[in-house]
Amino acid sequence: MSSTNKVALVLSYQYPGKYALTVLAGAVESDPVGREVALRFPRDRDSLLASVRECLDEGYQVVVAWSFYSASFPAAAEELAWLRERLEGREVLCISGGVHATAETEQTLQAGFDLVAVGEGEAILLDLLGRMMRGEDPRQTRGFSQLVEGRVVPRGRGEGVVLDHYPPFAARNMKFGAIEITRGCIYACRFCQTPFLNKARFRHRTVENIAHWTRVLREAGKRDVRFITPTSMSYGTQDESMNLEAVERMLAAVREAMGPEGRVFYGTFPSEVRPEHVTPEALALLKRYVDNDNLIIGGQSGSERILQETRRGHDVETVVRAASLAVEWGFVPNVDFILGLPGETPEDVRATLELMRRLAHVGAKVHGHTFMPLPGTPYRDAPPGSVDDETRRELDRLASQGRLYGHWKQQVRLANGIATRRQPRR
Repeated sequence: MSSTNKVALVLSYQYPGKYALTVLAGAVESDPVGREVALRFPRDRDSLLASVRECLDEGYQVVVAWSFYSASFPAAAEELAWLRERLEGREVLCISGGVHATAETEQTLQAGFDLVAVGEGEAILLDLLGRMMRGEDPRQTRGFSQLVEGRVVPRGRGEGVVLDHYPPFAARNMKFGAIEITRGCIYACRFCQTPFLNKARFRHRTVENIAHWTRVLREAGKRDVRFITPTSMSYGTQDESMNLEAVERMLAAVREAMGPEGRVFYGTFPSEVRPEHVTPEALALLKRYVDNDNLIIGGQSGSERILQETRRGHDVETVVRAASLAVEWGFVPNVDFILGLPGETPEDVRATLELMRRLAHVGAKVHGHTFMPLPGTPYRDAPPGSVDDETRRELDRLASQGRLYGHWKQQVRLANGIATRRQPRR
C-alpha cells in the first residue's frame, strides 16, 4: 500500500498504561494500514522526547499516545506538558484514551490532549492513522472528542470490538502481555469501571484464537502465559453460570500450545475468580491444567449490607466457603477487600475485619485496597475511602502476621486526589 504521508505512533510505554498500549500496538502492526506506521515504545520522559524529535527530524507526522487510569492521570498530564514545552512549538498530535479519558473526557482535554478516544480504541486508532497517511484531518475521526473554543465536541465513541479480530499483544515488536480472553462484565459492581466502559456483557476470544496467540507467545521464547478477564470462570458464558466444558477446552488448548516446559497461570493476577465460582468441580479442573498455587478471589466486604449495596451478587458465607475450598484443594486464596466503601458504618467495618480474621484462620491471605471514587462508576461522586486508626492498627497486625498485603495505605492518598480533581457533572 502506498501512502502520501509518513506517520509515526509514539507510545508513552509506561506502567500501568503499557498494558492497553500493547494491545493497541498489536492492532496497528497487524493491520494493512498500520504496517506502514512507524511504532516507538519509549519507557521514560527522556526517551519519549528523543523518540518524538527523531521521528520529526525524519519527516514523520507524529502521533503521541497515552493510556491511563484515574490514579495515573495527573502523571500523564504532567508528562504531556513537559513534552510540549521541550518541543518548542513543533507540531505533534497528542491523543489519549482509557477508562479515565472515556469517563472524564472534558477534564482530559482540558489537560492539553488534542484528541481523546472515547470507548474502545483499536478500530478508531487505525482510522485516525489511515486519515493521516491519506492527508486527511485526523480531528474528524469518529470516536475521538476535541475541544473547540473551550467546548467539548464529541464524535461518537469506539464501539465494542470482536476480540478475535485483533491480536492481544504486539508480537512483531516483541511487546507481549497477558492474553485478554474476555472483555466486558455482566456483574455491574458499583465501584468498578469495567462494565461501564465496555458494557455489561461478556465478549470472549475463541479457543482457536487463544491457542494461536499462545503458540506465538511460546515460539517467541516466553515460558509463562497469563490472562486478562474480569471473572476467570465466566469464560464461555453470557450469564452468571459457569461453562466448565468451555473453560476446559480453552485451558487444554493453551496447555498443549505451551508445551511441557511452558507454564499456565489462570485465576490469578491479572484476573480473579468470583467466590460463587469456587466449587469442587472448578477447582478440580484448574488443578489439571494450571501452574499457579494461588487464586485471586473477590470478597470486597464482610458486611452483608455493603455487599448488597455494591451489587456484588454474593454473600459473606460464599466468600468463606470459597476460601476454605481453595485451601482444601491446595491453593492459597488471596481475597480482595475494599476498605472505606461508601456508606460503611463502624459495624460494617467491624464485620469486614472479622471476616478477614476468619479467612486468615483458614489459611487465606487478604489483599487490601482503599475505595477510590472512580469516574464512570455509580460511586463517582462518593467520598474517598478512609481508614480510621483502630482499623489501621488491626490491618497492621494482620500484615505483621503475613496474612495481609496490598497498597491500601498509598490508595488513601490516591483516592483523595481523584476526589479533589473531579469536575461537577453537566
